[in-house]
Formats: sequence, structure tokens, C-alpha cells
Amino acid sequence: MNALNLYPTTDVDDLAWPEEMEGLTMKSPALNFFTDFKEVMPLVVESTVPAIEAKRLMQKTHVRLKFVLNESGKFVGIISADDLIDRIIMQKVSEGMRRDEIELSDFMTPRRDLKALDYQEVVKASISEVVSKLKDSGHQHCLVVDRDKHKIRGIFSASDISRKLHLPINIQDKSSFYKVFSVTA
Repeated sequence: MNALNLYPTTDVDDLAWPEEMEGLTMKSPALNFFTDFKEVMPLVVESTVPAIEAKRLMQKTHVRLKFVLNESGKFVGIISADDLIDRIIMQKVSEGMRRDEIELSDFMTPRRDLKALDYQEVVKASISEVVSKLKDSGHQHCLVVDRDKHKIRGIFSASDISRKLHLPINIQDKSSFYKVFSVTA
């Protein structure tokens, strides 16, 4: 085992900054803000996980959106924190379902109802164009699909964009996620 030492920071004046973050503007390439699943593991949950457990896990890890996979590991939809609010869960309980038996599929947005940006178009776009699409749709996230390979390639997040630009990105929720973004084959 290697011995690690602790050193004083009295002689340290500056923070290290990622080079790619310097000079980012609304005119910067969209790919600078893109969470690419070829580089970052997507956040997933199995469709068999009870809805209440998925909600607890998402809250615990401060995650707002997860991709839902079936028993075979195939993408079947998305679940957002907004889909799992207590009022909606209690509505299911009032309909006679037991709280711990409510299935994730009762709340998720199925793949067939999703839309996404095309990766080849995103490669040529500025982040301003993506932000505009997010604002037009009223949603905090936007999927990106590689239509040639029939895969979800990644995602844009308004909060990630805002953090990288050091600007508020105000997205007004117009409707539920599935009414705007849908995976196209």
C-alpha cells in the first residue's frame, strides 16, 4: 500500500480550471456541453424496481432523470423526479394499489413517446441552438440519438449548460417531457 501524505495549502493561490471551460459562450459548439454516453455511463434504473424505491434512490443521489432498462438491459423509457412526486404516488395508492408495489412503468415515459435531437445535427450546432430548443419545449433535458446506430448517444441538461456558462438558463415547463422529446428511428 502506498503511503499518502497531507500537505499544507498555505502556498497555494490558484485553482486549476479545465481548459475546455475557458471562453465558453452561447456561440460555443453544442458538443462542449453534451453528456456523451460513449464517455460517461448513463444513469439507469431497471424497470422492475418499485417506483417508491426509484424515487428514494434518485433523491438520495440528487438525480433528476434516469434511463429505464428492461430485464434484458434494453432501453424502454425514462423516469424523471417530476414523474415520481408524492401526489401522483398517493393517487395510485388511493386507486387501491399498495405503495411498495407500484411499478416504475406506471410513471415512466415509454420510449415510443420520446423525441430526441439527432447527433449529426448536434455536431454542427451551437449551444445557443440547443438552449433555444430546450426553451421552446419547456424541458430541462434533451436526449440525443445516433440514428445510424439506433442508440441514445447522450443528453443535454439545462442545469449543466447553465453551470458551464455561468449563466441562468430559465426553462419554463410547458408540458411533460414525453410530449416534446421522442426518439426517432
